[in-house]
This record gives sequence, C-alpha cells and structure tokens, in this order.
Amino acid sequence: MNTKLIMTVTAILFAIIGIFLTFAPDYVMTLLGISPNKGIELILQLLGAAYYAFAMLNWMAKGSIIGGIYNKPIALANLTHFFIGGMALSKAAFSNNTLPIIVGVLGGFYLVCALIFWLIMSKHPGKESAD
Repeated sequence: MNTKLIMTVTAILFAIIGIFLTFAPDYVMTLLGISPNKGIELILQLLGAAYYAFAMLNWMAKGSIIGGIYNKPIALANLTHFFIGGMALSKAAFSNNTLPIIVGVLGGFYLVCALIFWLIMSKHPGKESAD
C-alpha cells in the first residue's frame, strides 16, 4: 500500500480544514447555520490548530515506513480520528437535512480513510513475496 500518497493526501486535507477553521471561523458558522458567537469562534480556531498540527504530523511522517509495528502511534491516531469523525459526520448528515451536502461527502471520505488506516495498521509494510 502506498502510504506516502495516503499521508500526503490526508496532510493536505487536514491543512486546508485547519487553515479554514483558524482564519475563517465566522464563515464556517454561517455555513453551518450557527449564529455568530465568540465562544464557538474560539473553539473552531482551536480545532483548526489541532487539524493543522495533524497535517504537519502526517506531512512529516509521509516518508517513513508505516504499517504493522512501524509508526503505529501515527497510524492509530489517524485511524481513531477518521473513524470517530466519519461516524459523527455520517450521523449528522443522516439525521439533519439542513446541513450542506459536503458534510455527508466528508463523512463518507472519512470512513474510507478509516478503513485504509485500519488496513495499514493490520498489515506488515514489507514487500509481498511471490511464492
């Protein structure tokens, strides 16, 4: 499995979300139909910082061997984030018809990424031998 590509794609996704949440939390609140609130704006900015930090983690680890016992904390952190995030986004998309369609699409993407990181964690990163 090409972990360099997966780590690069997720790093770019996290960086975009992190920058957007950090510098445009008021726009995010408008998109989600939340009335402007300084407390929620601060929470969204802190969430943006966490996303951006995760982006840096994935970007820096993209050239490393990941899978099996190698870099297991990075793979497990990504698996946990994508699984819990995918479940929350999917639940929100199915239970609330007023949210933008991107919430459901992002939820599906998150669940696919969770599956990919589960496969990365479960398999040894070595080359398969042809017997």
